[in-house]
Amino acid sequence: MERHETHNPDQTVALGRQFAQRLSVGDCVALEGQLGAGKTQFVRGVALGLGLDDGRMVCSPTFVLVREYAARVPVYHLDVYRLSDAETELADLGFDEMLADGVVLLEWAERVRPLLPKGAWRVNIEITGQIDRVFSISRSQ
Repeated sequence: MERHETHNPDQTVALGRQFAQRLSVGDCVALEGQLGAGKTQFVRGVALGLGLDDGRMVCSPTFVLVREYAARVPVYHLDVYRLSDAETELADLGFDEMLADGVVLLEWAERVRPLLPKGAWRVNIEITGQIDRVFSISRSQ
């Protein structure tokens, strides 16, 4: 497991950009952490690292469930917090098709952990100060 510290949102975005270099079509990134931890900032960095032109396009998918960003590799940004029947609803959203087409980043992924594909990345974000964060990154077997 890797551990990274950030001390402001710009560093969180930079960490996401750096992490994006490991990703390719079919990768799933499970983002875990409490409200305000920086999940969307990290996704912004990943999307930019995968070739998105304008990071301002990245915003939380809380009310729409899925946002798609046109980058070198399509980026699918999901918020699974409000899913009541995760298995059915993920299938209905086209989760498998998204994985076949691009990179999928899931906010609140702890709610769907058993449904994640083998080899999914796990990014746990811990709030350690007002703007300080600790990112623990691992990959499932």
